Amino acid sequence: MNSKPQTIEMPDARGNFGEYGGRYVPEQLETVLEEITEAYNTLKNDEGFKRDLRVLYKDYVGRPSPIFYAKNLSKKIGGAQIYLKRVDLNHTGAHKINHCLGQVLLAKKMGKKKVIAETGAGQHGVALATAAALLGLECDIYMGEVDIIKEKPNVIRIKILGARLIPVSRGAKTLKEAVDEAFEAYLIDPITQFYAIGSVVGPHPFPMMVRDFQQVVGIEAKEQFREKTGKLPDNLVACVGGGSNAIGLFTAFLEEEGINMYGVEPSGLSLKAGEHAATITMGTPGVLHGFKSYLLQDEKGEPLNVYSVASGLDYPGVGPQHSLLKDIGRVNYVTASDKEAIDAFFELSRVEGIIPAVESAHAVAYAMKLAKKLDNKETILVNLSGRGDKDIDFVVEAYGKNYGIE
Repeated sequence: MNSKPQTIEMPDARGNFGEYGGRYVPEQLETVLEEITEAYNTLKNDEGFKRDLRVLYKDYVGRPSPIFYAKNLSKKIGGAQIYLKRVDLNHTGAHKINHCLGQVLLAKKMGKKKVIAETGAGQHGVALATAAALLGLECDIYMGEVDIIKEKPNVIRIKILGARLIPVSRGAKTLKEAVDEAFEAYLIDPITQFYAIGSVVGPHPFPMMVRDFQQVVGIEAKEQFREKTGKLPDNLVACVGGGSNAIGLFTAFLEEEGINMYGVEPSGLSLKAGEHAATITMGTPGVLHGFKSYLLQDEKGEPLNVYSVASGLDYPGVGPQHSLLKDIGRVNYVTASDKEAIDAFFELSRVEGIIPAVESAHAVAYAMKLAKKLDNKETILVNLSGRGDKDIDFVVEAYGKNYGIE
């Protein structure tokens, strides 16, 4: 593993993270995306915009979220001491609200009338619907029919918040297809609509922009952990689908020596094609949804079907910055299976009284495994990126009997 610092300006002016990222879009979108890039580059340095966002993070979202020492879990597992960055306590229950507020503020400043987006687990959909309601924009959310069934509580929240939920019935009826359909809707009218991408994916400037809004997590964690323990964490762990919560935590620590970082991908049922969504672990470089990254693809370059028990992780691509961080060895990309994630879901619930999102449970699962291999003086900070309210119906129905719930 490489825990040495890496000083890299990411991305370059063309939106490239090494060989990844960029902008692979129809000509009609080039001008629109360049306008978004210019507007963002101007506003991110505007004191009024930054102040508005800071106030919303503090008074509306509830930032900073605390760091909690998982004493009971650490004692039971043995080895390293496990800490949780409690992003799950933020308004809407996950990290997604950070970049949704940023993007909706940007859209409003640009004079857009509507924001649209895809969603898998529903957290991005809820967060975008929330931000749109607050700031007075229309909102359309595209969601696969499979995920609509799995994530019913979030579907209801999206509707209560006044957004229009558009079911996607094509293909596997999950996140990738939701992105396809949202992207097609955006192409019809990129002038009055703003596509608020839900992770550090998509064409430039979205991987950069979403990362910048999410890095508040790592900035907070760095200061809080030092204040709580007198030093920085030895290890960082976060789940990776598209990779927004992970890059939000990792960014503040990339140049710190001696900190190991682990991005946890879903190995699902197995590492056979179609039974997982471990993009970096099993993928190869390719282009999808307007950007280049590691991609689960066939010999013709077409994206493979993917699967994960966590709807927010079943995407065949990954953020371009993660792709580069894998190549240079700065982050270790590992996996957790469905079973490991569900075990961790119940373990954290019953030992610490915290019900995590199934996505975040992948990170908890790997942290538990890692802790056993380390000395008890070492520390692990897990990004608990979401809470499990949205998952409880599905988890109990699918797995409850295995854990004593009849």
